[in-house]
Amino acid sequence: MRLRRSIQLAATALLLAATVTHAQISSPQIKKDKKAPKENVEWLWQYGPPPADGRENELVLDTRFRPFLAQYLTAPQTFWGNPKTGYKPLAETALDYLSVPDQVIADDNRYLTITGCVFRFCPARGLLWVDLNGPQHLVVFAAIDWVKEGRPPSDPAAEYTLWIFSNRTIDPEHIPAAFVHSIARWTAKPAGGTTVIQQIRNAILVDPDGTPHPVPVPATGANTFTLPPTEQKAEP
Repeated sequence: MRLRRSIQLAATALLLAATVTHAQISSPQIKKDKKAPKENVEWLWQYGPPPADGRENELVLDTRFRPFLAQYLTAPQTFWGNPKTGYKPLAETALDYLSVPDQVIADDNRYLTITGCVFRFCPARGLLWVDLNGPQHLVVFAAIDWVKEGRPPSDPAAEYTLWIFSNRTIDPEHIPAAFVHSIARWTAKPAGGTTVIQQIRNAILVDPDGTPHPVPVPATGANTFTLPPTEQKAEP
């Protein structure tokens, strides 16, 4: 009996060992999450300086530009269009606002600013700002929209709203300094074909899901541009 009992115990041990071994072999290994591949938007750089103003017209015509806008600009917008006919997707709105070429400016070998305006209505101006640092790029579209209930665009006192959309949520209290500088430089330049500096009275920062956040105009950089100290005239 003892011999039979020992044989049974030995057989049971062998069976358990085989089961564990089989489980170890057949169990799938846990796969480590792969890092998101770096997005390839380096092709944008070729349209920056030189020449001094870049080549915005060629950039807009690049077959990669529309898919780029469609990928990064997905928030809903309600300023370009009307409730009756509907509102354009943000990517198409950005394309409209960049259709008349202005400049492509590179800053710090990292940031790219693309500007333009709406065909036959250059008071409606657009700016596309791209931070090319890191694997997940920050892309921001800003639009200057005329306040239609006020004075006509030809009037220097006409008022405008600055709309800002981004592909990632931006803290309204911590807007990137490089973007603020880009907006300041842009709004210091008159609208195409005029000498009028547009007066930004309202600024709205929109999250990727469409949530709007009114922000102080100076916090965006609008109408705050000043010349560097070396370029400022000495006071008499």
